Amino acid sequence: MKVINIHKRTLYGPIEKLAAFFMTLATYIDLAWPFENCPILRFKDGLKVGIKAGHGCIRYTIINFKEDKYAKFMFSKPEGFNGTHEFKIIETLDRNSEIIHEIKMQISTKGTLFWVFIIRWLHDALMEDAFDKVENYFAYNIKKQNIVFGLNFHEEPTKENHFKLNTLN
Repeated sequence: MKVINIHKRTLYGPIEKLAAFFMTLATYIDLAWPFENCPILRFKDGLKVGIKAGHGCIRYTIINFKEDKYAKFMFSKPEGFNGTHEFKIIETLDRNSEIIHEIKMQISTKGTLFWVFIIRWLHDALMEDAFDKVENYFAYNIKKQNIVFGLNFHEEPTKENHFKLNTLN
């Protein structure tokens, strides 16, 4: 089975700020990964071509990397996942930014069952949580995440639950 899974989010801020955010991925000061709700993501030697990494039962190797813009990973586990996933950030025409995560893979029969019934739903929730976390850095109105039995429910933001991270200003 062929899988193409894409998540995109437009962020209201310059690409330079998003690029700085992107570079914290899988570090000890990670500002993007939703580690509060997901298995932690760490790269032993940072974001570099050839580094092996993963989270939960997912494993991959970084096969292409352009600092502040792009990282592409080749799956090595689970068995039956043959393909890539990538993060990229681009500048839009109005000087805002877009973050994109894309999976392209062929999966075996066993991989199909695993993807359809387990991984896809967890992956989609993880990506939306990660994108919410990044968007919250740039936004005035914050999306509050509520996880119930692995399902993601978003609460409308209010002035009471608004906050702004200033670590990269």
